[in-house]
Amino acid sequence: MRAAWTLIPAFLLACGGGDRTPPKPAASADSVPADSLVATAPGGVQVWFTLSRHATSPDGVPCVDRTIEIRRGDTRVKVPLLYTGTPPELVNDSTLRARLSNQCRPGDAYLVDLRTGRPVRERHAK
Repeated sequence: MRAAWTLIPAFLLACGGGDRTPPKPAASADSVPADSLVATAPGGVQVWFTLSRHATSPDGVPCVDRTIEIRRGDTRVKVPLLYTGTPPELVNDSTLRARLSNQCRPGDAYLVDLRTGRPVRERHAK
């Protein structure tokens, strides 16, 4: 019986003697970035990154492509079908330029009307 009593403390230490702090959740690759202001234009126009999609470049580097939303007061205009990996640039008071991104690779540049949100592929003079 004495041998059993000497094993009990060892058993209790082995079972319950660890850190009882719950583990912190790991940063998820599926986490959604917060909306972020990326440009402003005259007349109170703000351009925001909103929705996102996670992608991977052909060489395995991860990235996040974002959609654009134009905000003016309570009005919000989503720019359709345009995911970009770089901040858009203001061209003039009514237009911004955004480069389409697919799988972390920049594609064609689009001119986006700040009033309607309509993107039109930018054509270069030859």
